[in-house]
Parts: sequence; C-alpha cells; structure tokens
Amino acid sequence: MSLPPDLAVGALYDSLLEAALRQFFDRAVLDSLSVPAVSDAAGFSIDSAPDPSTMSIRWFGTRYTLRVRGRWPFTPHEVRLARAIGAVLAARYRAVLNPRIVAERGDLFRGALEDRYVGAFLDTESYTIEAREARADRIASIIELLRVAALSSYESRPISTGLLLLGTRTDPSRPSVPVSLSAPTYTESLASIKSFFRLADGVRTVFLANADGQLLDIIDIERWAAELPEQPVQHVACANVYQAHARATLQHGNVCAVLSPSREIKVFAEGAEAFTFRGAAWHLLDLKSKYDVWAAAVGDEGLASCLFQAALNLSDAREGALFVVLREPGADAGRLVAPADRLDVPVPGTMPSGRPSRRDLLHLLEGRTLTDLDPSVLAALASLDGATVVDRTGRLLAAGAILRHPPLDEVFNGVGHGGAIEGARTTAAMAASRFGPVLKVSEDGMITFFDRDRVWEI
Repeated sequence: MSLPPDLAVGALYDSLLEAALRQFFDRAVLDSLSVPAVSDAAGFSIDSAPDPSTMSIRWFGTRYTLRVRGRWPFTPHEVRLARAIGAVLAARYRAVLNPRIVAERGDLFRGALEDRYVGAFLDTESYTIEAREARADRIASIIELLRVAALSSYESRPISTGLLLLGTRTDPSRPSVPVSLSAPTYTESLASIKSFFRLADGVRTVFLANADGQLLDIIDIERWAAELPEQPVQHVACANVYQAHARATLQHGNVCAVLSPSREIKVFAEGAEAFTFRGAAWHLLDLKSKYDVWAAAVGDEGLASCLFQAALNLSDAREGALFVVLREPGADAGRLVAPADRLDVPVPGTMPSGRPSRRDLLHLLEGRTLTDLDPSVLAALASLDGATVVDRTGRLLAAGAILRHPPLDEVFNGVGHGGAIEGARTTAAMAASRFGPVLKVSEDGMITFFDRDRVWEI
C-alpha cells in the first residue's frame, strides 16, 4: 500500500537531513529518537544544550543528537551551518507540498542541494523559499556556474575563474557610476560565451557583481581590496595567494567565490575562506576556531600563526609537509629524531672530509628561529622529505627528518583508529604527537592537527 504524499515527502526529507548531518559533521556520532512533535509549524529547531559537545536537533517528530568526542566541541560556525541546513530543508519541504510555490520557484529545486546549504549559511537573512531572488539562492546559482566551469576546459586547459558578489547595489570604489541597464546577471547562461572564462582568472582578476547579481566590472582583486578602509583581519584567513579575496569580504556582507587552478571551489566571507569544495564534497573550514585550538596547544602565538599560515599555503599548492612542536625538546628530541638529523647537537665521531654533506647544508640554519625565516624559505624546508621539528620558542631542531616511531600497534593504541592502516606521513604524525602538537599537510590539500590523537581536519 502506497504512503500518503505528505508521509512520503516527510520520509524523503528525514533522509536528506540525516545525509546532510553525516556529511558536514562526520566527526560526530548521530543518534535519532522519535518524540512527540510540539508543532509542525516549528519544523526545524536546535534545542539549547548545557554540553557544548552535544547538539540536539528537533525535526518535526524526530530528535537528532550529534555528539563529538575530545576537546574540540561544536563551534558557533558549526551550529550556524546546522541551522542553515534545517532552514533550507524545512523551506523545501513546505514548498513541495504547495503546488503554487513549486510552479513559481522551480529554479530553487535546480542544482545541488548542498550549494543551498552554503548559500543559507552565508546569507544573514532568514532563509524562506517563498522569497524571490533571495541572496542565499543567488550564491547557490553562482556556485552552480563554477561547478559547470570545473567540468569544462578552454583550449585543453583547466578553467579558473571567480566572482566578488557585493552586498551593495553599486561598487563602493565607484559609487557614482550607475548600473548599466544592459548589464548581464551572473548566471549559468554566461558559460555559453566562449571567451567568458578568459576574462577573469579567479586569482588575480574576478568579476564584480552587485547585490542583485548584475555584473559591474572586471577587477584586479588585490587593487580593489587595497582601496577598502583599513579593518582588522584574522591571523589566518586563507592561503597567501587569496588574502585579497578574503579582505574584499570584510564589509557589507560581500562574498567571493572562485574556481581555483586545482579545480577547487573556494568561498570567502567575513574576511576569511569559509568553505571549500574538493573531493566531491563541501567542507566548512571554520579556520578561526581550529586555529585557536592549535594556538593553545603550541603556546606561542607567533609560532602558531607562522606554522598555520605555512600549512595553508602548502595545502593550496598541493605540497605535503609535517610540522612538529616539541613540548620538552631536551627529553624528547633524541627519542624522536636521529642524531644525524638534529641541528641542535653536534654529531659525535664525524670528521671533516672536504666533501659537504646534507647535514652541512642544513647547518646553514643552525640556531635559527623558524619565525625569523622568510616564508619562502620555510616553504622550501617543509618541502623536504621528512619533518620540520621545532621547540615551543620556534628554535629549529631538525628539517627533512625521518622520525623515529614505535611499532604501529603502539602508535594507534587508544586513539580510536582500531589499528587501521595509515600512510607513512600520518603514521609519523601520530607518533610525533606523543611529544607535542603536529600539523600534517597532505598532497590532496588536507590539513590535520594531531595532539596525542587526531583533533581536527581542514
């Protein structure tokens, strides 16, 4: 016997909510329990919980509970994303049951549902599907165009492009210039113009659109952002190459979305990179919250900022690296790093041979502090096979070091991996994290923080 339409739709949207929660909160354990619904009008709500490691979500007749382990509880951005997911699904649920809305706003059911979550997160207004031309939906349409571009090429080369979507009707740098009545809107239809993707590369140049999505200009993003009034910026907003994109979003609710040369979609808002689409999935970066946890573990703001920024730069360049900050270098350096790799102690029994060695070359950096190195030199050190090891003051202890570690069953014992096989860099990171905080950068762009166990990933 077939289900009534409202029950069938309800079952579908229950599964959509569960899928979204599992996708965006994969570090949490999800439980569900049927409870009496107070009111169908409520739809989606997040109940207040005294435990910051628990998020209690009410969805019509079901209560979902998300729980995270460890010392990194749910952050304000994660709660905000959960609300965005619920707002989009609740609005669509009601629209499906209303033929008038479906007929008038069929565009809202086009494209990837996950893009609507991102748009609703970035929109400061409440998400309602009845509202025409909502900013959240405009952001989702922009992302849809970038998805098309990611699957395309121009003269056999990958496409990169981008757009700065203003929160104002006019360009703040040229407020007296009126919007042309013939200005096109940034939509998927522009992808049919052969030269469209050549006009803005997304790194140095981007399209500029007003709050209504009308194209105003093609701008040099560095120059445009430099003309903005000075405002405080985050320590760690994004990779260096996209610093101007982040600064451009500090005011008026501006949002910048780009398709990078590595075919990764990056979304900047509120002065930082907020989301990235890679590996066929969206990721909420939440950089400030993750940086704060990292900085607390390192104990030195300058060192923490330096290493975190280096990790972001290497991630964007798709270069692997491993950074280790030893808490007790006097006791632990010898347990982790072989004498031949250490820069803080002489190697006994070595005699000058007249032929320089790798150690002689690296001893150019003997006694140096990592925070005093130029970023390009630090990037070169990190690119060496092996780990870069420092103490909590930033003093360089080793570079390109192959770390010592105990048998694998000891490394993974008690850290929730169940003896799973890991790559060599991950195994080294887990072993080193017994002695201090570790940042691991994978060549696929993933950054992982370990401190005796896996704490977070970007």
